[in-house]
Formats: sequence, structure tokens, C-alpha cells
Amino acid sequence: MKRLLVLALIFIMALSFAACGGATETETETETAEEAYEGPIRMADCGWDSNKFHNSVAGYIIENGFGMETEVIPGSTAAIFIGMKEGDVDVLIETWTDSIPTYAGDVESGEIIEIGTNMSDNTQGFYVPTYVIEGDPERGIEPMAPDLKTVEDLKKYKDIFVDEEDPEMGRIYNSPPGWEVSKIMDKKFESYGLGEMYNLFSPGSGASLAASIVSSYEKGQPWVGYYWAPAWITGVYDLTLLDEGPHSEEIWGTTKMCNFKPVYITVSAQKELPELAPDIVEFLSKYDLTSVQTAEALAYMNNNGVNEDEAALWFLNDHEEIWTEWLDEEIAQKVIDTL
Repeated sequence: MKRLLVLALIFIMALSFAACGGATETETETETAEEAYEGPIRMADCGWDSNKFHNSVAGYIIENGFGMETEVIPGSTAAIFIGMKEGDVDVLIETWTDSIPTYAGDVESGEIIEIGTNMSDNTQGFYVPTYVIEGDPERGIEPMAPDLKTVEDLKKYKDIFVDEEDPEMGRIYNSPPGWEVSKIMDKKFESYGLGEMYNLFSPGSGASLAASIVSSYEKGQPWVGYYWAPAWITGVYDLTLLDEGPHSEEIWGTTKMCNFKPVYITVSAQKELPELAPDIVEFLSKYDLTSVQTAEALAYMNNNGVNEDEAALWFLNDHEEIWTEWLDEEIAQKVIDTL
């Protein structure tokens, strides 16, 4: 009897041990799931307003929808990209690939990954205030150059865009010195033969270039020169991009007398992020705003004197129909509840 009792006890203990062994394996799996990467998601800030705004929008969604902290890492594009390759930065949500010579090779080698694209409708080139072409009845402005559609057409309107420092010539604003695009504008200016009637004026900085537009626009005066979108200027003011014809690599390689090719702007990340935070990567793969939408947000920041975080809250509240498309219903509702 005692022997049977001992055997029974041994059998029970064996079952308990097996059960404990099974539980340990399950617990290990559970702990692995529970110990999934909690962040922070380290988001690169290369210094310009649209980058800051995108970080704030994505950061708010990540924190309030996915329950994961975010951290902003400031630095130059070059430094940020090195940090991303070394795993010290997780995401650059606005990667202007043309300014990173090693980008294609880094993606191909797997040193960084490309998650998606952002603002694929970006533009740059010769801009004029739209009232120069169409007028503005509300401001009492008559059309000044009604047939101005292309850069070639500028030759007919030298006397409209007068250079105040050299009244016999017109003035076209270049990009600030030191910017790579200033060399492109130099070449375009030469190829179009505009030097016979215009001076290509070099502003001292991006701020000076923007100030020249603001001053002319507020006075209802003509202005022509280089600018780009998205930017707060194109969000606040109604500007028209002069046409140069479809982009052609052959033409671009010689005279550059064609439209700028839209810059390939991506959402890039350090190579370990898909394994660490797959849900975040899936969300960021769908993150995509247009240049017009981004410019609208930058204009909101400028007009209301608010920072990128406040602009992000405005965007999330006013454009729910846009960002909820990037998320599943449960995550989107979590974000909505915080707003």
C-alpha cells in the first residue's frame, strides 16, 4: 500500500514537473512577447520645419496609438545618416535622397532600409506670384504679365521685373549661395539666354530669399526667382511655377532647360527597426503627405506663431480623413480619443 502511495506521489510529481516545464516554455514565449521593443523610437531632426512637423505628427501617433515613446535626435543630414547606419538613429521621415550621395548604395547593401516615400509631388524652379499673371481683383491688382507661362516667356517681360539697383535690367532671384541648386540655376539662366536682359541676383540666405517674396507680395509687386515646395512660403502665398517642359535626363545633362525632376523623398530607417518594432515600420510605410498638405501645415505654423507640435495637433484634428488611412481602426481610435 505504501509502495503504491509512493508511486502515485512520484507520478503526480512527474506530471507537475512536466506541467511546470510546459508552463516555463509558455511563460518564456509570453515574456518574449511582453518584452517586445518599447522604444523610444529615435526620430531624426535635420533642422528644417517640414522635417520637424512630420516628426511631430508621426511621434504623436506612435506615442498615443502604439504606446511607445519617441525621442528627437537633432543633427545635420550627413551626421544623422551616419547615426542611422550605426543604429543610433531609428527613422529619418523626410530623407532628401539627392543630398545623400551614398543613399542608393546604402539601401542596396542593407546598411539602411527604405520604408516608404513622402511628399512625392515636391517641386522647384522659377516662381512668380500668381497675381502677376492673373491679377487679383480683391487687392485691385491688374494682370502684369498675362501671357507668362514659361521661363522662355520671361524675355517678354524684362520691364515688369525691374532690378531697382540696375533699372535697365530685370532681376531674377537665384537660390542662396552655397546651395547646390544655385549652380543649376546659373546654368539655366545661361542656357535660356536671360543674361541679356536680366541680372541673376544672389540673396544672402534662405531667409533673405523668403523676405524678398514676402515684401513684394505684401506690396502687390512683381517678383520672379527660385523657390521650392513644400515650404511655408508656398503655403501662405499663391505662387505659380513657370513651365520648362517635361523633365528629360538628356536635356538635364546638357542645358538643363526642362523642369526639375521631383526629388525622391523617402522614409528611411536603421536596418534593425523592422525586427524591433514591426508595427511602427508598417505605419511609417503608409505615412505620406503631399507637398500641398505639408505647405498648408507650415503656413499654419507661420501664420499663427506656433511650433511643430501645435501644428501637428491642428493637422490631426482637422485632417482625420488623411492620417486614419495609415492605421488600423483600433490604433486610429486610440489616437482620436486623445484628441
